[in-house]
Amino acid sequence: MSNNDIAWMPGHELAKAIRNKVISPTEAVVAILEQLERVEPHINAFVSVTAEQALESARAAEQRIMQGDSVGRLHGVPITVKDLVDTAGVTTTYGCVPFKDHVPSHDSVGWARLKAAGAILIGKTTTPEFGMLGITDSALTGKTSTPWAAPTHTSGGSSGGAAASVASGVAPFAWGSDGGGSIRVPAACCGVVGLKSTPGRIPMEDAPWDTTLVVGPLTRNVRDAALLLDVTAGPDARAPLSLPKPTEGFEQATIGATLGGLRIAFSPDLGSAEVDNEVAAIVRDAVHCMESMGRARVDPVEMTLPNPVDYFKDIYGPGFAMALQIPTPTGVLGDHDLHPVIRQIADRGAALNVLEYARAETTVRAQILDGFLAVLGSHDLLVTPTMPVTAFPHPGPEAGNTHVNGKPVSDPMVDFHRMTESPTHAGLPAITVNCGFTAAGLPVGLQIIGPQHADAAVLAAAAAFESITDWNGRRPPIA
Repeated sequence: MSNNDIAWMPGHELAKAIRNKVISPTEAVVAILEQLERVEPHINAFVSVTAEQALESARAAEQRIMQGDSVGRLHGVPITVKDLVDTAGVTTTYGCVPFKDHVPSHDSVGWARLKAAGAILIGKTTTPEFGMLGITDSALTGKTSTPWAAPTHTSGGSSGGAAASVASGVAPFAWGSDGGGSIRVPAACCGVVGLKSTPGRIPMEDAPWDTTLVVGPLTRNVRDAALLLDVTAGPDARAPLSLPKPTEGFEQATIGATLGGLRIAFSPDLGSAEVDNEVAAIVRDAVHCMESMGRARVDPVEMTLPNPVDYFKDIYGPGFAMALQIPTPTGVLGDHDLHPVIRQIADRGAALNVLEYARAETTVRAQILDGFLAVLGSHDLLVTPTMPVTAFPHPGPEAGNTHVNGKPVSDPMVDFHRMTESPTHAGLPAITVNCGFTAAGLPVGLQIIGPQHADAAVLAAAAAFESITDWNGRRPPIA
């Protein structure tokens, strides 16, 4: 088996091959490092590469297998980790120049569980400063590109490096984070799977009271995303809102899954988005496929939700303002070179009064949940486009696409997150899967949203859709 074949193996298959001594952990790591060296000049997805550490870990993993030791479900399988996630002893910059030499002393819960299951860290992937942009562009690392149109088009964000790496064959698993679309948007831009689980499913010990932010997987197939959720789900005392470990296995839910018998709601725009005509047509074809080949019942629905752009600014603006006061080795974060959009949102947040913020957090958020419950009360799942557009040329100071269907976009910085923001703030699990390509060769994402805690159902439906299509088998031109 060639190194190229190893690099593109699904993670669950690679894990099995390693356990069965068909492929060694060292062979897997070498194959991934070779792939990284080949594609990184095109995508710019890494802040740091932990090659020596990875090879050392691979040799130790290989020895354990040869000795017949008990090993974890991810033993010897390479993974990349977003540079917002703390990794003990490995530089973690949070996408910021003043933290370029920062080395945490502890592992975040999710990464600690992945490591305990045997995953081997290949490197830390790019992110904008503290994940505060929908694109992956920072003064520290520059722009990260989708491998489908590198180096001219964005990978999305803020888990842009994670999405671009896994889409390029650099490790079967990537670990990212999502607070409004930061896993799903870059996954859609890069044509891979991105899972936002129910808040609390994976503990967030560094944000113990947050009910929107999650960490989670980006992979090239749905089963691999479910496998990583299996490994990382479960409570932690440091995260009071974390959920009990489920009795059913998420990976098992994806095996042999079908769409038959499901009643699925379809919203082409979540009630407010201007969706690119070509994207809309591809998503409609995907929904028809779910109905005709998957034997699901699909009902078009109309939805009424608060404006997600206004809500994003009101709910996250104060947090952006606080972030500018984060201490750094040379002052505070706001003293440094930041994307102008970050400052715009922070300025609005600083001017927001307490009553306005409280209204967004309570009244408006309740309206968001009510809008979804009105549909999910009578349907098993809801499907939408993941984004109103595909990956777009690197935008510069606007931080987003400026036009859709020839019409100007009022808020480029947030508009392409319109479809992912609302389900986040309703506390719902959601996944994006590739559902086709435009004439220009850019991938289009289909978002599947489930009721609260229905992570297994969302994964099963995504796996079933994947099984009746072949979009996830394509490789980008740079690969």
